[in-house]
Amino acid sequence: QVQLVESGGGLVQAGGSLRLSCAASGSIFSINHMGWYRQAPGKQRELVALIISGGSTNYADSVKGRFTISRDNAKNTVYLQMNNLKPEDTAVYYCHVNCRASSSTGAPTATFNFWGQGTQVTVSS
Repeated sequence: QVQLVESGGGLVQAGGSLRLSCAASGSIFSINHMGWYRQAPGKQRELVALIISGGSTNYADSVKGRFTISRDNAKNTVYLQMNNLKPEDTAVYYCHVNCRASSSTGAPTATFNFWGQGTQVTVSS
């Protein structure tokens, strides 16, 4: 099993910054890609940013130039630096990991998707 632990959410004024972290642990053989999604009240969950194993990144148009995703492969951790936050960024942010799990002997098994528990980000105007 794989566990994701998120941290870093909170309340911030418009124009402020927050940094989210998500650490993956457990039976991980390799991580393909890691990302952040968000879901605002009454809206569907949407992709915010994605980073693949080679380091390439992809961002939602609404956050380009303000958010930066990065990862520490040694720690199986993904970060989301959020600058110049706006009230419309208010949402629950979820970490997502696509990885190949490992068996009890360390051999690779199937590929799975895992989600964090979510962390609230609230931006006041």
